[in-house]
Amino acid sequence: MKKFILLTILSFFLYTSCNSSKENKVDTYVIDNYTKQEVTIAMRDGTKLHTTIYSPIDTSKKYPILMQRTPYSSAPYGDEKMKTKIGPNIHLMKEGNIVVYQDVRGRWMSEGVYDNMRAYIPNKTAKEADEVSDTYDTIDWLVNNVKNNNGNIGTWGISYPGHYATVSTIEAHPALKAASPQACIGDFFFDDFHHNGAFLLSYFRAISLFGTYKDTPTDSAWYSFPKMESKDQYQFFLDKGPLKNLNEYFQYDKLDAKTTVSNDKIDDYFWKEIVEHPNYDSVWQSKGIIQHLDKVPSSVATMIVGGWFDAEDLYGPLETYKAIEKNGKDNYNTLVFGPWDHGKWASASIENYVGNYYFGDSISLKFQSEIETKFFNHFLKGKGDQNSGLPEAYVFDSGKKEWKSYDAWPPKNVVKEDWFLSENQTLTSVKKATEEIKFTSDLKHPVPYSEDIKTVFTPRKYMTDDQRFAARRPDVLVFETDILSEDYTLAGDILAKLKVATTGSSADWIVKVIDVHPDNLEETNDKLQDHLKMSNYHLMVRSEVLRGRFRNSFEHPEPFIPNKKTAVNIKLQDVFHTFKKGHKMQIQVQSTWFPLIDLNPQTYVDNIYKADEKDFKNETHTVFTDSSIEFSVLK
Repeated sequence: MKKFILLTILSFFLYTSCNSSKENKVDTYVIDNYTKQEVTIAMRDGTKLHTTIYSPIDTSKKYPILMQRTPYSSAPYGDEKMKTKIGPNIHLMKEGNIVVYQDVRGRWMSEGVYDNMRAYIPNKTAKEADEVSDTYDTIDWLVNNVKNNNGNIGTWGISYPGHYATVSTIEAHPALKAASPQACIGDFFFDDFHHNGAFLLSYFRAISLFGTYKDTPTDSAWYSFPKMESKDQYQFFLDKGPLKNLNEYFQYDKLDAKTTVSNDKIDDYFWKEIVEHPNYDSVWQSKGIIQHLDKVPSSVATMIVGGWFDAEDLYGPLETYKAIEKNGKDNYNTLVFGPWDHGKWASASIENYVGNYYFGDSISLKFQSEIETKFFNHFLKGKGDQNSGLPEAYVFDSGKKEWKSYDAWPPKNVVKEDWFLSENQTLTSVKKATEEIKFTSDLKHPVPYSEDIKTVFTPRKYMTDDQRFAARRPDVLVFETDILSEDYTLAGDILAKLKVATTGSSADWIVKVIDVHPDNLEETNDKLQDHLKMSNYHLMVRSEVLRGRFRNSFEHPEPFIPNKKTAVNIKLQDVFHTFKKGHKMQIQVQSTWFPLIDLNPQTYVDNIYKADEKDFKNETHTVFTDSSIEFSVLK
């Protein structure tokens, strides 16, 4: 198997970590002010984990320890090679902290075999190990062996490292005082590779990063990425057909082969897990971490960070915050959500764009200096009490483009309001006559999730993409308000309460919430794609899919009865967005979203990953006008 590293892909979920080598200038601060030590720390079962320790050269005082555990490598390896930036941000680096990176079990230079989202083991025996115990054992070694530490430890990480920061809080070591899970994975059936049971086909190239077997420490990549001989991912996946035709890309002795001996052969452990477990069974349930956040002691302060336009991990941070809040009545637990895509809050950029859309300047820089640094300093160097000076919820209104502070999330003065998907493409505050609106779902011409022609490693930009291209398709239903006469602010979750039918026995349902901008909007965005204008821009505020078979249970799927009116409820993740006076609020409903998600055959099969070409059929879907969208409205 070819061994190579793609540095831009290695950062996959860790898009803008402050340790990134994306910046062109070489910063010598770490070399000038820190020493580096590489050690192996033995876990309770004997497995040794590679750990890198950066300590301030100034030994006249004691420092807290900031730790990140990662599956993405703690490189560069070798005592003489050092990162150019360490810690969560430049301020914490320059103020002086002991900064630790660790390759998690089975990754890079650590021993053991990797298990993607390794299941937590409650009531472990003395020799049983999981990520919770690995974190505990590591912290115990660090506080007892690293010189000049003050006995306080903080953990942080973005995306998968954010997941390990969450893990650190469960049955936490007494020395752990602060944790900041950021864009943290919460459950792989709802984050990243799945959304409500639908497979994120757009993550196809990332599979091998997590599923290629390794049992020996290595400082070079042991995985290869599938080659897509196309720049048009829409056509590439359309031509490939059923998901089982992708198996050939996970037969690692035949990565470059155009044909394969057997379509059923799979060498990749993660792809095999996905294919063999299409439902939310005990395998996926055991890997989720949200259900274990009742085990976070009040001695650990948490700051959950996320982006309103994070295409990869939106479910995780929101549900992590809510679970800690629900179970830890005495816990210090705060939420920070800004106008970011995946990990952008760690960026040094002044201008804050997500895709085509501009939200303001210095938003990430302000977070780093005024929020993140203050959090860690208070709990690791300061009093460490509940009076941190930070709000319970520090959230960015993506419509007004301004920060707000609240003492709860969602804010206490939120009410639920229903808007109905009414006839004549209208979105109304009262239910009118019940009508049927039909459209044909043509699997040879599925609705694209973006009008861009490109191949991406993982999608991000589409979260703020102009949705006019979709609104003008006959297989996308559009419901829109009149021009708003006053501001209308959403703050919290959204529930789409659809009433639908289909001529088939299976279907996906996608709902998008869109802010339609005025025609006379000033054209001031110089980063806008050439074919777009801000005039009448259809900003996607929130979107989500539900694989219809899971409408009643993610564990026990069931077909639709053809032509029978059926309730389908879709939970959309939280938003904080003001539809400003002069704008319009729009809902789009569709049944394909390609190739963001895979194609539903529209014929019920037990396992879509094993469906045949003959199972894929065009069907006619119906949306009834007593369907509604329940918003959380700030009053």
